Amino acid sequence: MRIVSAAEAVAGIQSGQQVYVQCASATPSVLLDALVARAPELRDVGMIHLHIEGPGPHMAPEMAPHFRVRALFMGPNARAAVNEGRADYVPVFLSDVPHLFDRGVLPLDAVLVNATPPDAHGFCSLGVSVEAIHAAIRAASTVIVQLNRAMPRTLGESFIHVDDIDLAVEVDVPPYAHPVGSISDVERRIGEYVADLVPDGATLQLGIGAIPAATALALVDKHDLGIHTEMFTDPVVDLVEAGVITGARKERNRGKIVTAFLMGSERLYRFVDDNPMVEMRSVDFTNDTHVIRSFSKMTAINSAIEVDLTGQVVADSIGSRIYSGVGGQMDFVRGAALAPEGRAIIAMPSTAAGDSISRISATLAPGAGVVTTRAHVRTIVTEWGVAELFGRSLRERAAALIAIAHPDHRDRLASEARRLGIS
Repeated sequence: MRIVSAAEAVAGIQSGQQVYVQCASATPSVLLDALVARAPELRDVGMIHLHIEGPGPHMAPEMAPHFRVRALFMGPNARAAVNEGRADYVPVFLSDVPHLFDRGVLPLDAVLVNATPPDAHGFCSLGVSVEAIHAAIRAASTVIVQLNRAMPRTLGESFIHVDDIDLAVEVDVPPYAHPVGSISDVERRIGEYVADLVPDGATLQLGIGAIPAATALALVDKHDLGIHTEMFTDPVVDLVEAGVITGARKERNRGKIVTAFLMGSERLYRFVDDNPMVEMRSVDFTNDTHVIRSFSKMTAINSAIEVDLTGQVVADSIGSRIYSGVGGQMDFVRGAALAPEGRAIIAMPSTAAGDSISRISATLAPGAGVVTTRAHVRTIVTEWGVAELFGRSLRERAAALIAIAHPDHRDRLASEARRLGIS
């Protein structure tokens, strides 16, 4: 490992090469900014990543000739670039992302990493995001790391040795914070319905956003819950401190909160720092259907943009406009469904745009992409109740979904169901 300046660290990246960027709150901003500063001398550098936090300067319109992003999952900073044709979206299960690098489907020339300074044994912790970074490091010709004194030291499958680092720059930049927003009355009701479906001793997949936060608030009377998830945020800390999450009944990784990445407040990052309860693992483990189904009471909680009356779930697009990504929804929906007492839940508000649009629709919007098929979907929750779809016919599904649609849209949905022959 050679310690250099940020400019020197990225100086070897050339036009036409492919670079992987560590994701989410661990986005290596110092290295990314240094690479963008070289934009005038670069053409068509491939930038591969999942969702990254921060401004994403390489995705600005003026950067299009210099950087071409391949987004494996998108946040707000990538949506315009993808939908305007300046970047590419790759639909892929989160569990499959490491295989893209291990199998050479996406060859890499360099990888940009955000990690702690080395410990006495020469190991640097990857901090708040492990995701697919180990596979990227194995595949890349050059490993470039910002040794970050502000990065929490997480445990588990979270370490890279200095012998595997080519170039490093010393920084002191906290990981991006992602505070939990306010919770509306609609989201609170959804959270209460979801929490009612969670038994004591269940292992949870809880993501980010108002509905997982509302669900966590409603779980305070549960006992011995566990966490096996692709990511978690501050509400998990609340439940640990309340004695609700113990992991005592998990069939594997007992007593551990297992995750691939974290996004939240400074409080969350303090909680995970050097905490043996938190075990970081790559997404080909956290999102492995075989692993997920091994928890007898696995309960997966995911969201949707639109659900049609047959149960098809749209989660990565609004019509033909790409919004996020496939991510881990199908990994966890199928894994939880296969668990002996598992439950796969899709939770969403019943409407959008001030109640003017029903998110339960007769047919999907033109161009909308199905992430979870109607054969995989099990339980849909809105603020109006719970629809159980497993084993139900199309006609029965339509009736169950209309019953949890917003009352202002039920008559129209019933009429359209009759027109489609599923009423």
